[in-house]
Amino acid sequence: MKSNQIRLNCGITMPLMAFGTYSYPYNRKTTELAILNALKVGYRHFDTAKIYGSEEAVGSSLNKAMKEGIIEREDIFLTSKLWGSDHHDPVSALKQTLRNVRMEYLDMYLVHWPVKLKPWVNYPVPNEEDFEKLDIESAWIGMQKCLEMGLCRCIGVSNFSSTKIEKLLDISSTPPGVNQVEMHPMWKQGKLRETCGAHGIHVSAYSPLGGPGNAWGSTAVVDHPTIQSIASKHNSTPAQVALRWGLSKGSSVIVKSFNEERMNENMASFELNLEEEDMFEIEKMEEKKIMRGEFLVNQTTSPFRTIQQLWDDEI
Repeated sequence: MKSNQIRLNCGITMPLMAFGTYSYPYNRKTTELAILNALKVGYRHFDTAKIYGSEEAVGSSLNKAMKEGIIEREDIFLTSKLWGSDHHDPVSALKQTLRNVRMEYLDMYLVHWPVKLKPWVNYPVPNEEDFEKLDIESAWIGMQKCLEMGLCRCIGVSNFSSTKIEKLLDISSTPPGVNQVEMHPMWKQGKLRETCGAHGIHVSAYSPLGGPGNAWGSTAVVDHPTIQSIASKHNSTPAQVALRWGLSKGSSVIVKSFNEERMNENMASFELNLEEEDMFEIEKMEEKKIMRGEFLVNQTTSPFRTIQQLWDDEI
């Protein structure tokens, strides 16, 4: 197995560097071109979701590359996610995703958030009346069915706290292969990594650079003096230092730059070797969660009345 891959508890291997396809405002042509460029640079893991609106673009570019003989389907690792409005029927949702990407199966299918929404809520920020009572057990039974039917090769979750992971393990026969969460040098996820590690669940880092370029994101990570100083010491970039930190913690990282130079730069973070003192300096950095999920919290209809409840005090 290559050093840039990880074997998951479901038995399949996953490339540690994934290419994220969420962008706002979304432009299909730009996204398609970025995916084709990413393939040229060497990316083989692509991350999308129903709510990103990028599934068709991902499918179009990957199918084009397969048709031209640039890649085979088995060279690709494709992840998508179950939106809250589809918790009542993950099988139908995944079948629609497969139509969107024009593939017979996904490699990884994740529960996007531990939130159930009414079936018509196909937008990212729910209104107060859009929430339904959370029933992770029945959603996960649907996810397990997706796996049994061969619609995907592995199932996992996203944005689950340690407590929610433990609860899911109590009620399920199939553990999640992955928990995809925000993780970077300013949000280290120490407790969650420990919990997931104890159960053989792989932690995948979204916003491994703090999400610069996103409306909710921040440049605090790459601008941080500690990261800047380690970068200059190794003659590398702040982004490479942040990514290498995540990789060295055993996580995969989902990077999202449509700029070809940056795509190459991100990929080169595999070659950077951080020293023990670098890791020690990063450990001392203050922590601040950037994607807090306030849009899923309200006083009346959400299962989470406070941010603390959403993250079970891991914030």
